[in-house]
This record gives sequence, C-alpha cells and structure tokens, in this order.
Amino acid sequence: MSSTEKTSQPGLRPAALAVLGGLLLCAGWMPWPTVLTVPLLFVAWVPYLLLERRLTLLGARKGRVFAHTYLMLLLWNALTTWWVSYASLPAGIAAVVLNALLMCLPLMAFRQTKKRLGYRWGYALLPVYWIAFEQLHLHWDITWPWLTLGNGFAAAPAWVQWYEYTGFLGGSAWVWAVNLLVFTTMLKPRSPLAFYERTATGLVETTTPASPSGLARSDVKVRSSFALPVLAIVLPIGISYLIGATYQEKGPTEEVVVVQPNFDPYVEKFEGGPKFIPYEEQLTRLLALSEQHLTPATKLIIWPETALEEPYWENTLESNPKIRRIREWLTRHPGVALLTGITTLGSYPNKEAASETARYRDDLGYYDFFNSGAYFADASARVVLYHKSRLVPGVEKVPPLLVSLVSHIDLGGTVGSVGSQPERTVYPAPANAPALRVAPVICYESIYGDFVNEYPRNGATLLGLFTNDAWWHDSPGYRQLLSYGQLRCIETRRDLARSANTGFTGFINQKGEITQREPAWVPTASRATVHLNDEVTFYARYGELIGRGAQLLAVLGLLVAVVLGWTRKVSQG
Repeated sequence: MSSTEKTSQPGLRPAALAVLGGLLLCAGWMPWPTVLTVPLLFVAWVPYLLLERRLTLLGARKGRVFAHTYLMLLLWNALTTWWVSYASLPAGIAAVVLNALLMCLPLMAFRQTKKRLGYRWGYALLPVYWIAFEQLHLHWDITWPWLTLGNGFAAAPAWVQWYEYTGFLGGSAWVWAVNLLVFTTMLKPRSPLAFYERTATGLVETTTPASPSGLARSDVKVRSSFALPVLAIVLPIGISYLIGATYQEKGPTEEVVVVQPNFDPYVEKFEGGPKFIPYEEQLTRLLALSEQHLTPATKLIIWPETALEEPYWENTLESNPKIRRIREWLTRHPGVALLTGITTLGSYPNKEAASETARYRDDLGYYDFFNSGAYFADASARVVLYHKSRLVPGVEKVPPLLVSLVSHIDLGGTVGSVGSQPERTVYPAPANAPALRVAPVICYESIYGDFVNEYPRNGATLLGLFTNDAWWHDSPGYRQLLSYGQLRCIETRRDLARSANTGFTGFINQKGEITQREPAWVPTASRATVHLNDEVTFYARYGELIGRGAQLLAVLGLLVAVVLGWTRKVSQG
C-alpha cells in the first residue's frame, strides 16, 4: 500500500471510532436500564476492531494503538460508573481510571497473539482473553466486575433465560461472538462499507472502489453474509423465550415481608450526621414498618444492610439491649423469623489467632469489623451470623500493600479491609416453615454470579438480598444493582426478596421478573408470597465452566504465542 493510500483510507478516524465504541458499550448500562438499547452491545466492539485494524495497516506505533484503546475503555467506564464518586470522589476516579487500564490487558494480549500467530488465531483468541480477564476480575483483591459484558443483559432478562446453564459469562461470549461475526462480514471484499484489494499477504484496504456493476453483484452476497450474525442474535433469544414460556415457578410457598426504613446515610443514619436519628428511634421505625405489614401467614421479615449499626460485639451480642428488644418483639409474633443487616465486631485472644484483616487497639486488643447478617429463627433461637464475603474494593477491602498508600484518602469507609468469611452461610429453616432456607446476600455480592450460585449448592431455597442503595444517591448505580438481581434469579432459579435501606425494595421471581417494587426514598415495606425451590441449576452445580475454560485456553494461547515468537526471533538472529 502506498503512503498516499495509507493516509486517505475511507471511514471514520480512529479517534472517532474509539468514541463511538465507548458510547455503544454503554448500551447495557443506561441510567434507566431499558431493553431498547441492549441490542447495541452486539456491535459495540466493532469500532474497536476497525480502529485496531486500521492503525495496524497504517503501521502505527504501539503507544498510539494503546491510547485509542484506552480512550474507548475510559469513556465506557466513566459514562457507566461515574456515580461511584457520590460516595467518594477519589474512589470514583480510581474505579474509572484503573478499571479502564486493566481492561486493556486482554486487548494487548490479542494484539501480541495476532502479531505472532496470525490474524485467524488472534481474532479467535480475543474473546477467550477477554472472558479469562472477566473471570480473573471476579476473584482478585481489586475485583470490580460491574461491567462484565454478560451483566449488560440485566435489562433484558427474557433474552437470557439460558443463564441457568451458562451463567452471565455466557452472555459475554455471546456479545463477542456476534461482534466478531459482524466485523468479519464487514471485511468481505467489495463490501459497501469499505474497499479492499487482495495481495499476496491477504486483504488490504484501498481507496480504489470497485466498479458499480461489481458492487451491485456483491450487494446480494453482503446481505446474505449478514444473515449469520443476525441468526447468532435471534437464535439464542428464541431459545430463551422458549425456556421462559415453558418454565414454571417451583417449590412450596411462604409469605415474606421486606422493609425499607429510608434513612439518609449521609445525614440521618450514622452517628455524627447533621440530622442523626438515634439508633433506638431507627429500631422503632423498623419494628413499626414490620408490624404494619405482618399477617398471620408471614414467616420471614428482612431488614436492610446495617439496619443495626452501633456496632455490636459478637461475644456479648445477646446482652445488648436492642437485641433483647428484638427478641421481645418476636415473642409477640410467634412463627416469624427475622434477617437483618448488622455491623459486628469480633475479637481475637492474641496476634497469632487474629485474621489478616484484624486491627489492633491497646484497649481492645485484636479485632475485626464485619458487615454482617444476623438471623433470628424465632424469639429464643441463637442468632446466626453471616459475614459479608465479597467486599467493595477500596471501601471494604484494600490489598495489604496499598493500605499505607490510601491511609490518608477518604474512600467512603474505614481504611483497611473489613473481615469476611470463606463459605456461604445458609440460614436454617424455622420450625413452622421447613422449606424456607434463606441465603444472605449483602449488596455488592449480588453482582457475582459465581458467588451467588454457591448458596443453592448449600441448600438455599430463597435469596435474601439486603442493601443500602442510598450511598449512590439517585443514580444509575442502584437501578443497575436491582437489574443484576434479576440475572442472579435466572442463574439459580430462586426467588429474591430485596430489602433496601432506601432504593428499591421488593421481589423478583425465578424467571428474573420483578413482581413487586416499592418506590425509592420513602419509608415503606412490601409483602409477597415467594416460591422456595430446592432444585439446583446446571450453572449453580458446576459453576463457571466458561470462565475457567477461557483462562486455561488463554494461558495456552499466550504460551504458544510467546514460544513461537521467541523461536522465530532465534531462527532469524
């Protein structure tokens, strides 16, 4: 290709393609989630594929390719997760800037593979690298899988009923498969979208158009070739609708009440706020809202995250006056169980027994903070605690090497990590409701499909989600979190009872359909009859087969690319 041809290729400039790609990738994370924009995900990666190819043909330096790639990813992150800055501006900036940087890793691996193994292997391994990265992003210390591509279908749960087999990473694979089909279709010779000429090394863009008669004959070929990506979209949707149409809610039923007390976390809820509501009054509101919605058939009440906030020492929990007050209330309502969010403190006898996240004070010794769930099966049963396990990076979990770095930055929470537990607790069923085995899911944990699916394996028949959505004000954050709960219901085929301090309180059924939703920003509660399914889905039983498989293939692909590149270098040198 001549230098004139290189600088005069038709189509959008790389910077424009980067901006277009960033805008299209936002389609699954709109401020008000809607199915109308979700189809844009099927072409959202095409601008990146075009800009990367164009810059490669131009012989652009690595830095220029990286800059355009990072621009696209930064725009995607900024437009979809900017609301994190409501809780903390430094945390919001870090989430956008660093996550976009991490997302460059699989795309850089793709470019190196394409360079060493050729175009065919490069494009074949691109979705593998991306999904392997998404799997990694579910498990390491700086985990932030909010923008996992499969989560982008949260606004269209009817399209992904097959998540009960694949999980949300199946949606990621679907997005990449369609995007690559669209891209390769656009690259066909004599496509109206671009001009190419064949050379000894393959297809090369040229500014010389085909003849009108040639274009006319190719129109039919191009239209027919687009049938494959269309089929790749329509067929999975059709299968999903078929699954949804034939699926019936499973399990016996029980009545559940979820409470939304509506305390502003910045002003009212926490001690030190300008309009702090004393904890005794907060408990009074919780009990009153519960009382108003109880019926003789109610078996479970759920209160939101940190509904009990003082915090509470675990070794003296039963002697706490508020715990005794709750027990007295439950005594007046026999047959009712209570699940509530609570902040607890756990102590350790010495340094050797302390956890990695333990703190130390001279007057307290070694201890841990926990964002917990507390379960009262009845008025007299021992309180069963669950410690939140998937923690918000920067706010609840800070890698040990970074603790000193962020010690002087307000990240919207305590500096350092709070404690956690490795296993999924499933609360025992009350005596009068033997099928009611509730899984405590605390806020951020609900974006992890692989995490939530462990609960059914441990016997859970109902997902009990408790959260404090008001940290994000009236923003896309809590709307997207509500939608993610719909995907978790499909993956596990469990009903979800959702209690928010304020945000969205209500119920989602086993097909991911929101059956009840109370308005945000008002004190209220909701009551519904839920199904208690004890069958375990394929995805819940076997976990992230797609993610683990992608990681294995990614390692093999990179290994072959590195070895082959090294051997070629040795043979040439």
